[in-house]
Amino acid sequence: IELKSGILNIFLKTGTVFTQVDLWLGLSYCDGKWNEVMVSKEGSVISASMNELKEQTFEPRVQQLKLNSPVYVGGLPPEIQNIYKDLGLEQGFGGCMKDVKFTQGAVVNLASVSSSAVRVNLDGCLSTDSAVNCRGNDSILVYRGKEQSVYESGLHPYTEYLYRVVASNEGGSVSSVWTHVRTRESVPQDVPTPSRVHSINGYSIEVTWDKPVGVIGVIEKYILKAYEEDGPSIPIASAELADTSMPAGILTGLHPFTNYAVTLTACTLAGCTESLHALNISTPQEAPEDVQPPTAISFPNFLLMNWSPPKTPNGIITQYTLYMNGLPVYFGNGTKYFAKDLAVFTPYEFLLTACTVAGCTNSSLVTLFTAQLPPSHVDDPVLTVLDSRTIYVQWKEPVEVNGILDRYIIYIANKEQNFTKWDVIYNSTELLLDFTIQQLFPGTEYLIKLAACTGGGCSISEATTAITDESTPEGVSAPKAQSYSSDSFNISWTKPEYPNGVITGYGLYMDNVLMQNSSQLSSYAYGLAPWSLHSFRVQACTAKGCAMGPVVEARTMEASPEGTVDAFAVVEGSREVKLKWLAPYKPNGKLTYAVLVTGLFYADE
Repeated sequence: IELKSGILNIFLKTGTVFTQVDLWLGLSYCDGKWNEVMVSKEGSVISASMNELKEQTFEPRVQQLKLNSPVYVGGLPPEIQNIYKDLGLEQGFGGCMKDVKFTQGAVVNLASVSSSAVRVNLDGCLSTDSAVNCRGNDSILVYRGKEQSVYESGLHPYTEYLYRVVASNEGGSVSSVWTHVRTRESVPQDVPTPSRVHSINGYSIEVTWDKPVGVIGVIEKYILKAYEEDGPSIPIASAELADTSMPAGILTGLHPFTNYAVTLTACTLAGCTESLHALNISTPQEAPEDVQPPTAISFPNFLLMNWSPPKTPNGIITQYTLYMNGLPVYFGNGTKYFAKDLAVFTPYEFLLTACTVAGCTNSSLVTLFTAQLPPSHVDDPVLTVLDSRTIYVQWKEPVEVNGILDRYIIYIANKEQNFTKWDVIYNSTELLLDFTIQQLFPGTEYLIKLAACTGGGCSISEATTAITDESTPEGVSAPKAQSYSSDSFNISWTKPEYPNGVITGYGLYMDNVLMQNSSQLSSYAYGLAPWSLHSFRVQACTAKGCAMGPVVEARTMEASPEGTVDAFAVVEGSREVKLKWLAPYKPNGKLTYAVLVTGLFYADE
């Protein structure tokens, strides 16, 4: 079946029999209205009709027509066109069809039953003003000349035109068949504002609209866009609707409890146009999202709870509910709660529920601890003296830790410093229960106490006393010998730098002879010769032994020499005398001599 040059042609080939029916239509179908075409085969009669026009012919030999292949509407696929060359098919159909119906069966919906479509719009046709553009009597001359091509402008968009060429000379003219073409669509004009917007929920809306009136062409798709009121000019959400048969669609991806301006965009192949105005809508509230668990400032016996509003409230928060260990402890609109009378360093589970008028949402479950305190009591450490320089310390873990045990600290003080200065000898997080203190002083009394610490602080035990074993003294000082007369010394000394125990006595040696053995720190030596040299040394003793200090030498003070000075004079010339003398019997010091001379001395004139 083919419509060509105003003639409706029916070609029927059954076996070797070829039958053709030609119905002359002229341009009667170019009236801008729908035309009903009917083709039938009843026995040997083959007929074709359109509106009031009808033509029929007889098949030479009656053949039964059986259809066992696809039915092609509008043209043939390229791969099978060569098979039916004898039917004379040319280009495909250009126009609109509807209500296709066979003898048996209902009206066929081409959009739903077609298995494939190439360059076909299956959403219907638009009415066009083709009634005055394709009638033969209204044809106009668009070109006269000798060229074989012409460009015509100023046509209407998406309009069907018929063209034919007349070649003429002085002997006459010849015309081509009418060729039809359709101009392309234009961008839609006057796209209407959506007529109704209905909220499905807080996240999606249903939009309906009236079909655009000023669209010349086939609408390929609609686009719904939602903008936030007083927001940026970029749509928050959009939806493309390829099915243009229904003037309605659903737009998703919106936010609850938000004001939106909704627009409609209509698109043809030439482009898209958005409605100039928008329809406003407010999405309803929904249950909150992203409810954050509560946080707390921890104290030993209470928690100062606080929380932030949901990151996505989706409406107005009407109430918060705080659960502690599964039981509700707070209802209200506040964001703080004081949880009191709690146990020290104890875990508590909390959950927060936030509600709008649309529903409630829970936060995740969170475990919060009350703060730590120092241990309630720390037992005294147990001390074992291992030797003169080592003490072994042991202790027990506190019964009531009141938190997480963090470290142990050992403090030590000794009697030599009057127990006023406490030094840290051990500070460790290894949480061992013993420690050996080394490099102590022998025979020294120590006070030792233990501290146990948590994140809440430290508790310190009472001090325990231990005395290291004695040993021989160390650092025995040198004596200080001072002479205030020519026959005596005052000797004194200090305690050893390291007594290493209780000093039982001091021995003073003069000239390697023990001259005193007592607990005194001084001595007096007399009856000595003037300016005599003597050595002194101190010995200090404990129950474990004695140690000697360094040797010191000193002299008594000088005294007047004893005895006489015998002098001898020898004359060695008329003007010289040599004098010699002998030292006194007891010099009693460092001697110096003075020579006294009386008499006349020679003088040069």
